[in-house]
Amino acid sequence: MRRPAAAWGSGLFFALAPGTVAGLLPWALTGWRADVVLPMPVRLLGGVLVVLGLLVIVPAFVRFVAEGAGTPAPVAETEHLVVGGPYRFVRNPMYVAVVLAIVGQTLLLGSWALTWYAVVAGAAMVAFVKLYEEPRLAARFGAEYAEYRRAVPGWWPRFAPAPQDP
Repeated sequence: MRRPAAAWGSGLFFALAPGTVAGLLPWALTGWRADVVLPMPVRLLGGVLVVLGLLVIVPAFVRFVAEGAGTPAPVAETEHLVVGGPYRFVRNPMYVAVVLAIVGQTLLLGSWALTWYAVVAGAAMVAFVKLYEEPRLAARFGAEYAEYRRAVPGWWPRFAPAPQDP
C-alpha cells in the first residue's frame, strides 16, 4: 500500500475505532458530566492517563504507515510486521492506550459507568487479540512474529525497549 493511502486509511480508522471506543462511547455514557467529583489529585491522575494514552496511540498509528506500509484496520493490513516505536515496549500499545484513556476519563469524571465500560472494553480487546489478531499475525509473519512475541510482552509494557529487530 502506498504511504499516502495508508495515512488516509489510518486517519479514518483512528477516528472510527479509538475515536469511538475512547471518545464517542464514553461521552454517550457520561455526557462528560461527573458522577462524583473526586479529589483534585485523582482527577489530575486521570488527565495524565488520558494524555499518556494519546501519547502512545498516535505514534503507534504513525508506525503502521511509516514502518508497516499499511493501516491498523484488518481490511488494509500492513505489508511488514510493525515492531518499532511503542511496539518495542508492548505488543498491543493501541489497546493499552485506549484502556488508559478510558480509565483516565473514569478518574476525571468519577464514573462507575466508565469503570465498567473500561473492564468490558479491555476484555473485548483481549478476546479480539487472542482469537483473531495473534493467529492472523502468526499465519502472515511466521517465525518473525513468533520471535517478536517471545521478546515483547503483550499487555504489560516493559521498561526497557526490545531490540529494534527482535
